[in-house]
Amino acid sequence: MAENQEQFEQNKRERPLSLLMKVVITGFVGGVFWSLLGYLAYFFHFTEISPNMILIPWVAGDWKYGKLGNYIAIFLIGLLSILVALIYYAVLKRIKGMWAGVLYGFVLWLAVFYGLNPLFPNLETVARLERNTIITTLCLYILYGVFIGYSISFETQEMNRQTQSPEANK
Repeated sequence: MAENQEQFEQNKRERPLSLLMKVVITGFVGGVFWSLLGYLAYFFHFTEISPNMILIPWVAGDWKYGKLGNYIAIFLIGLLSILVALIYYAVLKRIKGMWAGVLYGFVLWLAVFYGLNPLFPNLETVARLERNTIITTLCLYILYGVFIGYSISFETQEMNRQTQSPEANK
């Protein structure tokens, strides 16, 4: 009888996702979610920068300035965010707490607004941006960094706890 019960779908255990796959999903979801919030901030004039900023230097056509351009940019930011999450995973995954994520988000903001500024001709220098734009984007990047960092470090700690626990193998 016990042999037959293991064949039923409800009695089968799902294989858990690998940590690396969770990092990829976290990166994509984080990029899409926080860039959607950035688009919302742009819509309500909290910032003068919309997600389509990443399309403008490389894509031809006026469609990139509309909703379609922003939605495609949000998807692309999600894909780029996978790389950002993998970098965090490789370098900072073992750090507990949110402060590594706060710092990571701040460093990302610095990298985009200072380091990558020449790649985006439509992006003003930080000195020329409005104060609302600076504060809003900085807050979004920090919250994004906390989301990525805290999620990845939590999953890393959970995975370590499960592999060290003798009941995890049951």
